[in-house]
Amino acid sequence: MKVVTAKEMMEIDRITIEDVGIPQVVLMERAGLAVAKRIMEKFSPQPITVICGGGNNGGDGLVAARELYNNGFCVQVFMAAELASLSDPCRFQLELLKKYNAEILTKPIVRESDIVGNIIVDAMIGTGLTKQVKDTMAKTIDYINSSGCFIFSVDIPSGISSDTGEILGRAVKASCTVTFGLPKRGHLLHPGRDYTGELFVEDIGFPRSLLTDESITCETVEKNLVSMFLPNRPDYSYKGNYGHVLFIGGARGKTGAIVMAAKAAMRSGSGLVTIGVPSSLLDSYQSRVTEEMTLPVADKGKGRFSKKALTEILDFAEKRCDIIAIGPGMGVDTDTVELVRELIVNSPVPIVLDADGINSLSALKYQDRINILNTSPTPVTITPHTAEMARLVLEGKTSNLSPKCMEIEKDRVGEASKFSAHSTSYLILKGVPTITADPEGNTFINPTGSPAMATSGAGDVLTGIISSFSGQGLPPLYAALLGVYLHGMAGEIAADKIGVYSTIASDLIDYIPLAINYLTGTEK
Repeated sequence: MKVVTAKEMMEIDRITIEDVGIPQVVLMERAGLAVAKRIMEKFSPQPITVICGGGNNGGDGLVAARELYNNGFCVQVFMAAELASLSDPCRFQLELLKKYNAEILTKPIVRESDIVGNIIVDAMIGTGLTKQVKDTMAKTIDYINSSGCFIFSVDIPSGISSDTGEILGRAVKASCTVTFGLPKRGHLLHPGRDYTGELFVEDIGFPRSLLTDESITCETVEKNLVSMFLPNRPDYSYKGNYGHVLFIGGARGKTGAIVMAAKAAMRSGSGLVTIGVPSSLLDSYQSRVTEEMTLPVADKGKGRFSKKALTEILDFAEKRCDIIAIGPGMGVDTDTVELVRELIVNSPVPIVLDADGINSLSALKYQDRINILNTSPTPVTITPHTAEMARLVLEGKTSNLSPKCMEIEKDRVGEASKFSAHSTSYLILKGVPTITADPEGNTFINPTGSPAMATSGAGDVLTGIISSFSGQGLPPLYAALLGVYLHGMAGEIAADKIGVYSTIASDLIDYIPLAINYLTGTEK
């Protein structure tokens, strides 16, 4: 499903009203009725307070109040705006509601004593908010949040940025939100995601062609989409049909990362997996792998990669593997920087770049990073978390990444899209939620995941899953979307079975099979 900004939704509204010819009052009527319907599905008639602003969001709330009043609810309406400042559609709905004899009060601040024990409908601000909520509106929101009441927000919780999910001063923490046409980015990005509660997306008559228009480049990833990406497993097949992944990483002190990535790839269906490690560490790996194979490559002593490993890796890739995953536990020094540079520029197969692979690339000048990625002969998928992303986009060594990290977190979709387009790489910005971006400017918000995944090694598991599906023949974007979705689903299953506190990264590997079964509909 497409996900829109406030500007994109306003354009859908405008075209529907001006070009298609559906009157604004009709759209408002259908929106208010959709809100009332959702409330009546959850609650039998009882006291309810509808708090309305002076714009079209308030008009939606007034329609809902009228419908609820007509269905036996004891409705109290507060107009939290000067009556002289109401929009024309809002004023029309207010005059209509007056004819039903519902209780309508005008108060600049709605206090907790006004609403205690009632269901609350928040119809104060809506999607057009661009400035900080202050003064009387902020006090009303504080009272609403402290009331302990069940809260329905109309379109988006008042105080949340539709574009970024940012709290603009104060925001209503809704139990449910009823939005119209399409979800807004602020519903799915934190902290707005936490304030939205259960989200309902209602059809109120916008033309389908507008809701699916290619100019809307952000989407949410859905089960029925990624389930189509799972590679077929015909009866007549063998391990060579399902890809050979070469992992490069696992320097001294970080040997677990590459083992987890390799095992995740095996669990995701890879036919063959090889781990390329510094030759002096080969014996320690031989005792830890079972299904996986090993490739000892040149090191410069003490279990660190040498740039001389390049020829061995490229030769192996040319003859035997379908994808190279670079970075888990690799370490960062002058040799890894040179090795990563040359692998990206010369690899005969696609690359997944993670962890220290990203950090080695980030040690180069910014324009060199971009040039290398743009001249890669094969697709490159990059999987940074927020701090790695900050290093990737900043010039030179930076001792304090916090300002850039905060900037990235405020606009995860925009930051991912910008770098992906600039570098012509596929970018997976890990976090809550994880964002996938492609070089054409499309972005995808992943809905799966759990706090249980905030544990060391979870990113290595994701690298293994994505690399596996890429090795099995999926295009980079499909491998990324499927891998991120399954990774999050494995985290949800692990949290359910083990708990959010005790889950570790290797648990995610164990639950990849159940996550795949969920997609195929074969879960027990």
